[in-house]
Amino acid sequence: GWSLPSPWDAIAGDYATVDGWVRLHTNAPHHRAAALRVLGGEGQREHIAAAVSSWTAREIESAVVAEGGCAAELRSPAAWAVHEQGLAVGREPLVAREVPGSAGDSGAASVDTQWRPEVSRPLAGLRVLDLTRVLSGPVATRLLAGLGADVLRIDPLDWDEPAVVPEMTLGKRTARLDARDPAGHDQLLALLAHADVIVHGYRADALERLGLGDDVRSAARPGLVDVSLDAYGHTGPWHTRRGFDSLVQMSSGIAAAGILAGLSDRPTPLPVQALDHATGYLAAAAVLQGLAARVRAGVGSRSRLSLARTAVELEHAAALDRVASPETQRDSPRGTELVTPWGAATLLPPPFSLAGVTVRWDRAPRPLGSDAPVW
Repeated sequence: GWSLPSPWDAIAGDYATVDGWVRLHTNAPHHRAAALRVLGGEGQREHIAAAVSSWTAREIESAVVAEGGCAAELRSPAAWAVHEQGLAVGREPLVAREVPGSAGDSGAASVDTQWRPEVSRPLAGLRVLDLTRVLSGPVATRLLAGLGADVLRIDPLDWDEPAVVPEMTLGKRTARLDARDPAGHDQLLALLAHADVIVHGYRADALERLGLGDDVRSAARPGLVDVSLDAYGHTGPWHTRRGFDSLVQMSSGIAAAGILAGLSDRPTPLPVQALDHATGYLAAAAVLQGLAARVRAGVGSRSRLSLARTAVELEHAAALDRVASPETQRDSPRGTELVTPWGAATLLPPPFSLAGVTVRWDRAPRPLGSDAPVW
């Protein structure tokens, strides 16, 4: 009895250029405005297509990015492999993990925590500060909530992502803060001081500009398990570039597969946001690894992941032998009926199981900003 809005803005998508293809990502109003400042017009798709047709793909990519927008030229895997950013990402580990060396981490094992793990609910009472938006970060924190964590998602005052909120706020509480306002900044630091885990999807320089850089976070919460995700990697000339799954598929050559195979005359991305979901599950695993290290050694940790590095892993996997999974009863899930603010919904069972562990979500999804920014 209800339906989700389209996940895409009217002018988002792939456009033919003089020499190839470029993708514009305009779902956020400020990203849409940046593209229109470059290409002109009032946002009609046919006008954008006409404007793009006289540019090269690289010119548009560079101009839109310089305006603070999001765009990506379609590159082949071979071109990405020798690109300066592709080379940088290829040298990064899948999950880059380090133990911060600041004095703020001393005595981490004695820090007060509400975490009371049980075999059936291993993250019961764990406080997770969720500073992520579409889509990989919310996938990670949704899984942590399913294992029992108290996940508090914080969004800016004017942010929304209606097409994915019903799926990505499952099990969480959602609040809003303006981190640029001194009161909001102080409240965010207070939340961090009592968090066990922070998962954030901001670009490398964004938290620094908000006064919430690496050293500040480590000092505010000794023993913090800090996991960050970004689009294009944590090293190289693009490490602060805005990006999303669909753009990284263009840049890294994944979306060129259909053209290279002679099966299509336009970009052919994967049928799902595979980089987002894969990176999200990897990020959740990085949280669990960090928690294990804190229990054993009393130390906090930082782990960094990126969509572009996950893309490298998927490219490598393309050469592996295919192994069919045996069909099981779980392939025909019955699901659980939920009552949500939007209407009735069916929640499918989780796509995995762990012996003795109950994976469930104790809160129905909710609109962003539904809760107070407190633990």
